[in-house]
Amino acid sequence: MNYKHLAESAIKAKQNALPLYSNFYVGAAVLTSGDNVYTGCNIESSSYSLTICAERTAIFKAISEGEREFKAIAVAGDMEDYISPCGACRQVISDLCGEIDIIMVNSNGDYIVKKTSELLPFAFGDKDFE
Repeated sequence: MNYKHLAESAIKAKQNALPLYSNFYVGAAVLTSGDNVYTGCNIESSSYSLTICAERTAIFKAISEGEREFKAIAVAGDMEDYISPCGACRQVISDLCGEIDIIMVNSNGDYIVKKTSELLPFAFGDKDFE
């Protein structure tokens, strides 16, 4: 799968976001090793700690369907700059997806690609930095 299609899936997933308080729409699409795509969006609660990001929604959906191996994840927002996963999502990506490509999409549909370790060097639980 080419990453343009994955980026477009993330952009489309933004439409389902429920950002009740921030009004910040985010969509994500995770690509599995079997080339299946699972999408997610951010969903907010008045108790902010119960809010879930788009990236975690997509990953948890994939895992709940039995997926365990991932190739990439795209995240799209409404910013002119490229949107980057938050710290919590970076840790979840590291823990559950491993070293994958992270496609960060801007509001124009352009994207850049980084590896998990580039966004979260010396990740908690990483034994390779000794």
